[in-house]
Amino acid sequence: MRWAGTIRTGLVAAAGGHLRVAFRRLAWARNTKKSVDLTELAKEGKLDPTIGRDDEIRRTIQILSRRTKSNPVLIGPPGVGKTAILEGLASRIVAKEVPESLHNKRVLSIDLSAIMAGSGIRGQFEEKFKALLRDIEDEGRQVICFIDEVHTLFNLGKSEGSIDAGQMIKPALARGLQLVGATTPDEYRKTISKDAALERRFQPVTIDEPTVSSTISILRGLKPRYEVHHGVEISDGALVTAAVYSARYISDRFLPDKAIDLVDEAASALRLAQESKPDELESLEREIMTLQIELESLKNESDTFSVERRNKVEQELKEKREEAAALTGVWQTERARLDKIKDVKRRLEEAKHQLDVAQRQGQFELASRLRFSTIPELQRQLPVEGDQANRDEESPLAMLHDRVTSNDISRVVAKATGIPVQNLLKGERDKLVHMEESLAARVVGQDHVVSAISDAVRISRAGLQAPNRPVASFLFLGPTGVGKTELCKALAAFLFNDEQRGLITINMSEYHDRHTISRLIGAAPGYVGFEEGGQLTEAVRRKPYAVILLDELEKAHKDVSMILLQILDEGVITDSQGRKVDFKNTIICLTSNLGSDILAHTSACDPKTGIVTPEARNEVMERTQEYFPPELLNRLDTTLVFNKLSRESILAVVSLRLDDVAHRLKNRRISLDVDGASKDWLAQHGYSEIYGARAIARVVRTDVLFPLARKLLRGTIRDGDVVKIRVAESGVVLEIKENHPPDPSLVRPDSEVNPEENPPLDFEEGKD
Repeated sequence: MRWAGTIRTGLVAAAGGHLRVAFRRLAWARNTKKSVDLTELAKEGKLDPTIGRDDEIRRTIQILSRRTKSNPVLIGPPGVGKTAILEGLASRIVAKEVPESLHNKRVLSIDLSAIMAGSGIRGQFEEKFKALLRDIEDEGRQVICFIDEVHTLFNLGKSEGSIDAGQMIKPALARGLQLVGATTPDEYRKTISKDAALERRFQPVTIDEPTVSSTISILRGLKPRYEVHHGVEISDGALVTAAVYSARYISDRFLPDKAIDLVDEAASALRLAQESKPDELESLEREIMTLQIELESLKNESDTFSVERRNKVEQELKEKREEAAALTGVWQTERARLDKIKDVKRRLEEAKHQLDVAQRQGQFELASRLRFSTIPELQRQLPVEGDQANRDEESPLAMLHDRVTSNDISRVVAKATGIPVQNLLKGERDKLVHMEESLAARVVGQDHVVSAISDAVRISRAGLQAPNRPVASFLFLGPTGVGKTELCKALAAFLFNDEQRGLITINMSEYHDRHTISRLIGAAPGYVGFEEGGQLTEAVRRKPYAVILLDELEKAHKDVSMILLQILDEGVITDSQGRKVDFKNTIICLTSNLGSDILAHTSACDPKTGIVTPEARNEVMERTQEYFPPELLNRLDTTLVFNKLSRESILAVVSLRLDDVAHRLKNRRISLDVDGASKDWLAQHGYSEIYGARAIARVVRTDVLFPLARKLLRGTIRDGDVVKIRVAESGVVLEIKENHPPDPSLVRPDSEVNPEENPPLDFEEGKD
């Protein structure tokens, strides 16, 4: 046994420690599973090019070349390209475009989640992390470690009786471990800056958000990779549009990440459209299926009508099938052509990568064949295919296209933000040109206000608005019931076809105390409701393109109204959580009843038209200037005083309310016949000098809907009837004519009929 032990010891000694080297390499191979070798990916051409970050990469190389404290930490907002800088460094190391001290170094991206996996037992994480550090140190300063979101490293392993990763890495940094970290300014301040011993070992490198022009250059450099991945062509105009629109309309993210996402999503949508059946073909196939079901149902019918209908369906089905066959042929031809273009682009990209590898490895014969034969041949095929694609797109039968354009980017922005940035179609242009007519159909007697709002919307949709302010901001003054709130609802309905979806209403009477400002932008840190955000800021974050109605502003505390100054001036505000909320695509409408007592005098308005006299308007403006601070009024685009309603306007409001009733009766095929005398009666009894047109809704409900509900329940008015509404002979009430005798089974004394009991009609009273 002693002899055997001597032999074993001698063999180990003779090996010169090679077994230790072998075991160390096995451990290193095991630990490399917890990392990604960026230099190896750069050799294989799998990294995207890094463009426009030369100064930051040069600064990083300068720090890495230091004798001590050669640990840069990249500090910048998420999405500005911190990781891309390390990928650019790896590419430069592979290309030997770095100082000699960095030649042959490897850039490893450490996966912290892989280290944490399976570390449930106390001490297991520390053991694995120390083993990783030891193996990196054994490589002899030939490894540059990169940890993305490096602040998470200093929170790992924190538990009672254990040492966190931040404490374990300090000695390694002092011994020469090269570590590059990436984090955000907030996280750097919370973690690294608090530890002076740790902070002095890192050298900060600030990564700012690139400009729009720099982002365009970055997109142009990435363009070939996305074209090959999606198999589509991306126009230069689409890249410019993505950079400009993302900077203008997406405020809660950073360039170039948000611009790259727009290009990626637009290309993905185009690829999906190419690989799926066109909408017109799918719609045609659904129509064919519907006709086939109907034909099957009529097959055994023998009556005259069914026979005629069956013959008609058979003829229509034949025509639809022929049309579908023609469209299918066109679609398959275009798809085959696009598949051929994709294949050419894919082979061209592979040839370029092979050329790059051949030049690095000194395979000059292969490089020459690729450069002067293969690549030129593939490039000659692309223009021919591209010209053919353009000719096919100009054809009236073209169903597919393989080019991402500015309109594709605009559609992605509109879908993501709700902001209509795509080019106006002819129907939309006509709608905006006649915007006053649409709004005046709901708000009567306020032509000057309708015109001002219409001009503001047209400026916005034409792209002429100020880039750093809301689309428009108005202060509406006037007595109650003249249409201030109704105009905001009509504007939201015009822009979004749904006033509920496009209108954000804040009742300012709920903010009469100074401390209620926290409800608008969110509670301060440490207070209840901090995580919930503010009512105004959260609503705008969800709907950045909306009409904001701040109703009855004079009832809010004066300090609360001062929160509007930055919104009106800069189009942005910071909420309680430090997030910037963008108001640049909102229309802000403030309403107030200040000066209503002035307008109540008969001399304040023209008795026929209801237009406010200049003297009364000046008095109202003086009252407003006394109440609201000048810095608030000076930031508004326009202050508008609403007119009082004339007799013609009151009759128009009556007609609008009756139209609402008629619309509710339409599904029962019941129509209204209201003569002029009845409308005059409703106008006379419904309009109030104090309450304005709001009382008209109450009179219509009391004198039209309630009696109508009773007669519908009794059966004296039935589906398909014409309901005549006339003034009774006494002239005191309206009379609704009955068309049928009461249904005996439904007759009950009037005292037992409750019109509120499951009424067939309901009328929601509007605010203005």
